[in-house]
Amino acid sequence: MSTTLAASQYTATTISTAGFAFGLALLGTELWRWHKGGSKGAAGGPPGAGGGAKDPKALIPLAFGIFCGVLMIACPAGFLGSVAGFLRWGGNSVGDLAMDWVTGAHSTQLGSAATPRIDGYGAIIVTALFVALWLLRKSFAKLVKGKWWKGVLVGVLLCVSTGTAALIAAQIIDGVNGLGAWVLGGFAHGTLV
Repeated sequence: MSTTLAASQYTATTISTAGFAFGLALLGTELWRWHKGGSKGAAGGPPGAGGGAKDPKALIPLAFGIFCGVLMIACPAGFLGSVAGFLRWGGNSVGDLAMDWVTGAHSTQLGSAATPRIDGYGAIIVTALFVALWLLRKSFAKLVKGKWWKGVLVGVLLCVSTGTAALIAAQIIDGVNGLGAWVLGGFAHGTLV
């Protein structure tokens, strides 16, 4: 399915090469920990305290965090967009500092990419999702929360590009907008098509 969006349906944001590198490093580190199996936890420890190497379920908090980070970028005018801007600023700053210390080179602007914006239908899904996460926040283990936050930072930093990450972000945002239209049509108007 191909969707053409008007210019007002895009939100412009910037990422530095160092911020992008920081996001890649964070993603690579988490994927390496997953590949190696992470900590196994103590014998008889709580479920979710660790896991075997390459268990796909162990990637769910990270992947869901990336998904949420992409959705935050797509909400530029609200609280989520402000948090995403703060995280992007922090990632750019930490990346700039690390790049300067490690290589002596200064970062440049990678690009000012335009990401699709959540529309009125997608806003229904995003609002429901983040309200549910807020209400359930105390029921998640610290490890799950930590991986989710890392995923959010990765999503915020990597989706603002013009490559594969941007294509994935566009599919996520278009999908959420379509899901919101379907949910509104089905539950509010009784037309599931």
